[in-house]
Amino acid sequence: MRHRKIPNTAVEVTELGFGASVIGNLYRTTTAEDAAAALDTAWDAGIRYYDTAPHYGLGLSERRLGAALRDRPREQYVISSKVGRLLVPNDHPAGVDTEGFVVRDDLRRQWDFSRDGVLRSLEETLERTGLDRLDIVYLHDPDDHWPQAADEAMPALAELRDQGVIGAIGAGMNQSAMLARFLRETAADLVMLAGRYTLLDQSALDDVLPAASEHGKSVVAVGVFNSGLLSGDRPTEGMKYDYQAASPELVDRARAIADVCEAHGTTLPAAAIAFPLTHPSVINVTLGMRDPGQVRRNARLHHQRIAQELWYDLRDQGLLRPETLFAAGGRS
Repeated sequence: MRHRKIPNTAVEVTELGFGASVIGNLYRTTTAEDAAAALDTAWDAGIRYYDTAPHYGLGLSERRLGAALRDRPREQYVISSKVGRLLVPNDHPAGVDTEGFVVRDDLRRQWDFSRDGVLRSLEETLERTGLDRLDIVYLHDPDDHWPQAADEAMPALAELRDQGVIGAIGAGMNQSAMLARFLRETAADLVMLAGRYTLLDQSALDDVLPAASEHGKSVVAVGVFNSGLLSGDRPTEGMKYDYQAASPELVDRARAIADVCEAHGTTLPAAAIAFPLTHPSVINVTLGMRDPGQVRRNARLHHQRIAQELWYDLRDQGLLRPETLFAAGGRS
């Protein structure tokens, strides 16, 4: 598994990362045994970057990830978590979390991008994981909190980074415009970009990717399957795109991309994983992995060799934007 370095930091991540939201029981229950086995399989596959957040399962993801990594050599892996949502007692529990995770709602999320909130969140994450430090910390979904996130949270993280407490700092969001602002206007080293640089959506070419290139910063790509439409060899009606049912037009477009992939001896999901890494500013693709089978499949897809001509054919056929860049050192 190849590593890529975050510029101006000492942090290196493997090209493929383990997204731990699903082991926090995203949408359905994942057993503790499956979660542990998935993490063991990821380690055996050479994956050394693991991403989590307090939001994921109201702390369950952090606890499970910490338990799996606690006895691993600490210098051999990179872990990221997030700040912006504190977990506080829920005075009016209904029984089950209402934000997509199948867990008890004894806790609730409280937005807080203040300096004190950031420090408290980090302390609580270290308690839940049982680890001694975090390598990367992101501001989590600060869409409606730009002033406090930019003026309080990011400077607090920068101070910790400059003290050597954290290796790298950034922000993670589903939109690209504000992430570009974090790259241009704050001390962020990198951003985690969800769904906006994929085979079906290259809108990050308008903002995030030029900002990263201009300032020598990095992008971690997540949501590269766009909620599922790009996850199968042959897209079908009823599949999801950005958490909603995909339109017939999007299904047809995904099928057209799949046809070109097949002509080049590969598959749609393999190309979906490889495509973001062809951009010179993208250093990692992180995927949610619920069980050992998903880990093995994703690792196998990541290692598939893809002919460089595929990307040019997709672009020439109007299936990628004409200004899409393909780095000579990108995945191919």
